[in-house]
Amino acid sequence: MIILGIETSCDETAAALVERRADGSGKILANIIRSQLAEHAAFGGVVPEIAARAHVELLDHLIEQALAAAGLSLADCDAIAATAGPGLIGGLLVGLTTAKTLALAAGKPFLPINHLEGHALTARLSDNIAFPYLLLLVSGGHTQIVLVKGLGQYQRLGTTLDDALGECFDKTARLLGLPYPGGPAVEQAAQRGRAGRLALPRPLLGAPGCDFSFSGLKTAVRRLVLRETDDGQRVLSRQAVADIAAAFAAAVSAIVTDRLSHAFALYHRLVPPPAGQRPVLVAAGGVAANSALRRAMQDLCAAQGFAFVAPPPALCSDNAAMIAWAGAEHFAAQKAGAAAAAPQGGLPAGLDCVARARWPLDQAAPAKIGSGRKGAKA
Repeated sequence: MIILGIETSCDETAAALVERRADGSGKILANIIRSQLAEHAAFGGVVPEIAARAHVELLDHLIEQALAAAGLSLADCDAIAATAGPGLIGGLLVGLTTAKTLALAAGKPFLPINHLEGHALTARLSDNIAFPYLLLLVSGGHTQIVLVKGLGQYQRLGTTLDDALGECFDKTARLLGLPYPGGPAVEQAAQRGRAGRLALPRPLLGAPGCDFSFSGLKTAVRRLVLRETDDGQRVLSRQAVADIAAAFAAAVSAIVTDRLSHAFALYHRLVPPPAGQRPVLVAAGGVAANSALRRAMQDLCAAQGFAFVAPPPALCSDNAAMIAWAGAEHFAAQKAGAAAAAPQGGLPAGLDCVARARWPLDQAAPAKIGSGRKGAKA
């Protein structure tokens, strides 16, 4: 089957076509992404109104480009999938309206997809791994450890109690005078830093459970910046920036690997793997493209008997291939009559679907932060 996927949840406008084969493996036929970094760079972050307007201007053209790159027409697609949440509501509405219109005009099924589920299932597209597995989802808006039991079956083991790791990278970059987006900028600066010259705290290190906290780390970076600032010029030297970035990178790796160690122990209690088969840790989301963090997770997995899988960096950041693939998984389940065919989280199927700014992957987990009329943020 061939699925057209559309992604407009934040500041990437994307369209893709993915083929799901009979054996369950997948192939990306086209994956077109238009970043809006230039539009938002001056503001140091994503401006929702600017993002929504850019999606309106770009999306139709990107869908045309994706179909042309794959050598297909809309009639060749078996279904159309689009991100329905979570994300910026204006951007979600653009993608949903476009996808519903195309589905109605072409007489194709429409599949509403949870953006987080797209990240959660990407490793099945890139590496064809089997359920179950442990997922670390780290992005600008989310930091979670999730047990992926099967399609539509997600159990949250840990989440951030305050800020997401991607946001922490962006705020640290701003404090250091580095450009947006902060993740790549901080990573490059850290490579020039002197390891161990400066130290930053590691919130919740050694604490029970699998939850994260990053707000205190941001505050500590700010204090370190003030301490390292040249009193005469009131600016950080290039080496001071690199040293603080290195200290930040070391703290992040220590925090993430500590939390994962707790998750590994919990995973063994919840899902004893078959004899002779190693359990799998999957890292997904934009921050999972960070090379230093990947190395730390690879070392941890090697030491604790887990296989480590991370999709290629291009599939870690927001993209439409992951949305198309999640749609393909659900569409295949629907055709097979499986129980997992119901949209994840109870979202109405088809054209009745509505955009959701908040849509937790694990609907049964109690809210940690941001609970309200529109649902839990995490």
